[in-house]
Amino acid sequence: MSEQRQQADKRATAQLRGPIAVLLGGASAEREISLRSGAAVLAALQRRGYAAVAFDPQEQPLERLRGYACAFIAMHGRGGEDGTLQGALEQFGVPYTGSGVLGSALAMDKYRCKRLWQGCGLPTPAGQLLTDPDEPCALPFPVIVKPAHEGSSLGMTRVEQPAALPAAWRTAAAYDRQVLVEQWISGEEYTVALLGERALPSIRLETSHDFFDFDAKYRATDTKHHCPSGLDAAAEAELATLAREAFYALGARGWGRVDVMRDSAGGWWLLEVNTIPGMTDHSLVPIAAAQAGIGFDELVEHILLGAVSP
Repeated sequence: MSEQRQQADKRATAQLRGPIAVLLGGASAEREISLRSGAAVLAALQRRGYAAVAFDPQEQPLERLRGYACAFIAMHGRGGEDGTLQGALEQFGVPYTGSGVLGSALAMDKYRCKRLWQGCGLPTPAGQLLTDPDEPCALPFPVIVKPAHEGSSLGMTRVEQPAALPAAWRTAAAYDRQVLVEQWISGEEYTVALLGERALPSIRLETSHDFFDFDAKYRATDTKHHCPSGLDAAAEAELATLAREAFYALGARGWGRVDVMRDSAGGWWLLEVNTIPGMTDHSLVPIAAAQAGIGFDELVEHILLGAVSP
């Protein structure tokens, strides 16, 4: 660690002598995962000597956050990851971890994120919003149908033929009023965790499912996370650069994760950005951090200090 970074961390630590709220739970469809992430973060901060306490907005009003030295956001999905919580914390004058209002909102909106990437010339699968189940799809099949504002692959369906599209639309619409249909990319899925300006080692995901869906992420016993991912040095560097460009194009900051597909020709396709990824000791960001020699408690503290560092 550079001397400049050490000094910045000392100044940040001095600002965090008051209580730290670990925001977890909430009302999104990812509540249970958030409770697990938050519990792991809370334990790590307490082991590092911080006066950290759990704060679930489902159990107490947000106004009680006034006066906290900092908020570590471990709330996944809407209400925690979409900019609304970040806006409230800014109104309260409470520093918080991760991306700000704009970066959070854009990353959560898969369609507008895609449009922004397209405008920047970054590779991402073609997509179309469908407003009702009978609207024709302009994309060639197969496609993937997903809620436009949801995480953990909830409500997602691979569709092979037009006849199956209405049912998939209804599955996605149960989570969101906006339904995104996206070009299907055949190939391998990778994810890159970002910690400040640093891209951590990429992870290659392997699943027996059609794609890395909710069951593959949280229930399946045969899902594999390859880290190192097996890329050569040139491809690893290329992927890291693309992940950083995609992340910062949205105005995201602090830390997060970028999900990417690699097609049979070796081309990269950006899928989405997670501004508050899972943070259990089996989640993807801690796996990548461990490969880079960063332990879980150190990772959590690094993210925390980024909330108040200049």
